[in-house]
Amino acid sequence: MKKSLAAVVSAALMAVLAACGGGESASGDTLRVGTLSDSKPNAYQENGVFTGFDNELLKAIAAHQNLKLEFVSTEFSALLSQVANGKFDIGSSGISQTDERRKTVDFSAPYNYQSLGIETREGVDITDENTLAGKRIGVVQGTVSDSWLSANAPAAQAVRFPQDAAALAALKTGAIDGAVFDQATAEDYTAKNPDAKLKMVKAITTTIPHGFAVKKGNTELAGKINAGLKAVIADGTWEKVHQRFEPNAPVPAEFKAGQK
Repeated sequence: MKKSLAAVVSAALMAVLAACGGGESASGDTLRVGTLSDSKPNAYQENGVFTGFDNELLKAIAAHQNLKLEFVSTEFSALLSQVANGKFDIGSSGISQTDERRKTVDFSAPYNYQSLGIETREGVDITDENTLAGKRIGVVQGTVSDSWLSANAPAAQAVRFPQDAAALAALKTGAIDGAVFDQATAEDYTAKNPDAKLKMVKAITTTIPHGFAVKKGNTELAGKINAGLKAVIADGTWEKVHQRFEPNAPVPAEFKAGQK
């Protein structure tokens, strides 16, 4: 009887483990992607689905490489450390590759370049970086916008936010005088908030490349992303995704269809 009961318990336990994937998760081959929910056009959520240029490009890359992805929202200021400690396999959110960030994570090959936009409201005396002194300027903490403001307008009063949405809300209510966003994000906010009378007063183009972040030393995953990236550039998918999310931005020569 004891043996029979033990067998029943053992069988039940094995059934539970099988249903849960046992010692290995059923989604163990699924890559967790840390991304943002509010940073148009690069990374955002729409009708419960993570989308944007970066995320749709990553989906296309994954399809070429037979990779499964699970997107999870986080704050940009925490993203790279979360990739570094293994919480996420990939970071996807228009991440500019800087020397400082390369100390924390490795990056894929470049898939775009950083462009910024200074945004303000009508009636505020801001026209470019030279007019930011003494003004309260919003940036998302830890971004290139943050470091750009410190380097190019040190007399500005930097107001740091955890995400774009918080900076936009502060700009609309007058809590800050202006903000520095990604250029396409600034253009989108201007177009979609006519009542707030927002305007982008200057675009700043940089040569800083964007890359998908992976844990340092994960050359296998970086290699798969890079191989997939080459494929989506060559077959024209990169340009299609770019046209969908950033139609007004120029296409760098190395991302045009047919490039290897």
